Amino acid sequence: MSKVELFSAAQQELCPQCGAELVIRSGQHGPFLGCSTFPQCDYLRSLTPSADGHIIKVLEGHPCPACGADKALRQGRYGMFIGCTDYPHCDYSEAITHADSTEVPCPECQHGTLVKRQSRFGKTFYACSEYPKCRYALNNPPVNGVCAHCGFKLLYNKKSAKGLKTFCANKNCEIEVSSISEE
Repeated sequence: MSKVELFSAAQQELCPQCGAELVIRSGQHGPFLGCSTFPQCDYLRSLTPSADGHIIKVLEGHPCPACGADKALRQGRYGMFIGCTDYPHCDYSEAITHADSTEVPCPECQHGTLVKRQSRFGKTFYACSEYPKCRYALNNPPVNGVCAHCGFKLLYNKKSAKGLKTFCANKNCEIEVSSISEE
């Protein structure tokens, strides 16, 4: 079946406005169901699932700090989150993210540890837990160790075609480290 035949195939549903058949059509934002008498009837319905924040589970015994109603586990556009059950009237929400600490000390500020985080595009990176005071970040998983070449106190693992390799995290050095020495 060709793409044209697929998107012009008639559905068994009827248009709620005029009673004509609904057909699958392709638009700028994906496939949708539209009325077969299009210029006269403008009914359409999206075929892509909408993430409107529907409730998955009510968390009884966990009151909302803003209004006192129960919290609920919801599914939204960007994944799961916790929100208030009294949603239109109370807009409290909290993300379900747990910072994964690596127990590797930050080489820049020496106070924080490197924590696993996600960018707004979903890419994983490792940043200092003392952010915004310290803005040190690393794209690859950190390894506790010292570079034998420059003495920098942090290394990172990088996957390649030849396997997992360890490199110096100093931007001026970045040489491959064969043996890891703890200090």
